[in-house]
Amino acid sequence: MKIALVGYGQMGHMLRSVAEKRNHKVVLTVDTFAEDADFKPSSPAETAEKIAKSGAEGIIEFSHPSSVIDNIAALLPLKLPLVVGTTGWNDKREEVKKLAEKNSSYIFHSANYSIGVNLFYKIIEQASSLISKYDEYDCALWEAHHTKKLDSPSGTALELAQIVLNNMKSKKTIVTESFHERPKKEELHVSSTRLGNVPGTHTVYFDSSADTIELKHIVRNREGLALGAVRALEWLRAKIDESSLAPGMFSMENILN
Repeated sequence: MKIALVGYGQMGHMLRSVAEKRNHKVVLTVDTFAEDADFKPSSPAETAEKIAKSGAEGIIEFSHPSSVIDNIAALLPLKLPLVVGTTGWNDKREEVKKLAEKNSSYIFHSANYSIGVNLFYKIIEQASSLISKYDEYDCALWEAHHTKKLDSPSGTALELAQIVLNNMKSKKTIVTESFHERPKKEELHVSSTRLGNVPGTHTVYFDSSADTIELKHIVRNREGLALGAVRALEWLRAKIDESSLAPGMFSMENILN
């Protein structure tokens, strides 16, 4: 497959390496700041125009939370399968889904493309559902990342929090700020730390007066994330070619089920 990469920082370079190992060809790299990018756009419209002329058969977008929505809006009309790895736009998901359907286009998004993290989601889903039957247990989430991480909390932490809310009857709202008073029972606290070169770490705690159950996932490197994103694009391209998928938004849940 011929692939265009929007965002050519550390993750973009890893994506290129993984894609080429899987016999794909990166025909264009786009980044406003990266010195070695093929193209430095002044607007998302320029990015879309350049990709349209590149011969790309699919797009992977790992840019910046401040530009991702404008990029998506410009890229969806190209009707190429679009995989988005940029996080920090949870509140725009329904808007983007409608935009994809309006353009008869396909977009794939995950807060985390690691296969391990997506298996972790399923583990937390089962654990929170099971523990929900026992009122003595409380729950909280903590995540830590390196200082280059742009959003806080991470998209993965917010995804985990939503899974807990969906399955643990005692939790109703997510709180990401510091508490200055005693937390309410229905509040699920999601806390974040940014430090040095810490790899992505997500921990879910279930705590009672008698014991603590701690479930943790630690990312070892970026390669697993890149591999998941490339696999997502392969899946989306194949489904489109088979005409077995209606336009819209898709996630790792579609691949794992």
